[in-house]
Amino acid sequence: MGQRSGGTIYHIFPAAVVCCAALLLSAALLYLYLDSVYQMNEQLIYPQVGCVPQHFKIATMKNCTAWLQCSHIRAEVHKLKLIGHGAVKKVYLAEWRRQKVALSKLSSLDYVEDFRHGLLMLQALQGMHVVQLMGFCFEDHTLVTEYHPHGSLLNLEDVFAKEQYQQKNTWPIRLRLAIDYVSILYYLHNSPAGRRVMCDSNSLEKTLSQFLLTNDFYLVVNDLDALPEVNLSRGLMVKCGQRELTGDFVAPEQLWPFRNTGKPFSDSLMPEYDEKTDIWKIPDVTQFIMGRVPGGDLVHFHLFQVHKECKKKDPKLRPSALDVLKVYKSVYSAMVRDNSGIRDIL
Repeated sequence: MGQRSGGTIYHIFPAAVVCCAALLLSAALLYLYLDSVYQMNEQLIYPQVGCVPQHFKIATMKNCTAWLQCSHIRAEVHKLKLIGHGAVKKVYLAEWRRQKVALSKLSSLDYVEDFRHGLLMLQALQGMHVVQLMGFCFEDHTLVTEYHPHGSLLNLEDVFAKEQYQQKNTWPIRLRLAIDYVSILYYLHNSPAGRRVMCDSNSLEKTLSQFLLTNDFYLVVNDLDALPEVNLSRGLMVKCGQRELTGDFVAPEQLWPFRNTGKPFSDSLMPEYDEKTDIWKIPDVTQFIMGRVPGGDLVHFHLFQVHKECKKKDPKLRPSALDVLKVYKSVYSAMVRDNSGIRDIL
């Protein structure tokens, strides 16, 4: 009897170990699967169209086409209506070969250098995080880019309020948009054109207007007119404009350091800074993107520590865009995994 009982225990024990190991292995495989799904989604939504440099392919186009030149834009791109207006450019909804496109025109010759800089950045930074350039005519101060009907990130709540998009108003999609935003910062801070800083971001509204919401609910950066370079080895730092910046949205190092002494602002005395100004703004932008969707509070809870670090007064103590991006992706994967019921299985 004793031997038989011991033998039973002996057989049950390894069986239990095998079952636990199988469950743990299943959990690990599911985690890796979910993580791969996120990466796969990125690749599907941001397809590498395979076009050689200075070519584009949008919408229903089967083949890549060379960037449109002045003659093509003048003859084939037809303005339909004004859809945006800034200090540097007026943006029109236009049509090219029966496809909707965005046609941008210089607003004033006073900003021709800003226009030139934005165009150079668009050319240099073409990729999955940047709106697709279709052509330009510097002689006419015009450029053509892919059109995104949802418009800028400023329109996010209005888009989600539409009946056909209400089912997309979920914390995973909103968090994915926040991941896109941080991914774009990481790309700009490590771009082929050097370490670039988003200087046209002195308020939340202005910052949100720099990003377009795609039909598939991802983000691309659109306005690159104010994208100066930081290069510490060459002693290059930046100042975002020549006027005094105010408010809590801009980073502390962007504020006039003598404002409490009564000393009037002087651009020549204003210290320069680096890309960590973009990091300071991440929590505010993410707060807007997440909105008040169910599950959003839990997202904020998981991001609390990294957001606290983003708001360090000393820019050197703030994380890099890559550091923040890793946390965002980790939170996304963990929350999706938890919602899949893995904890209940274990």
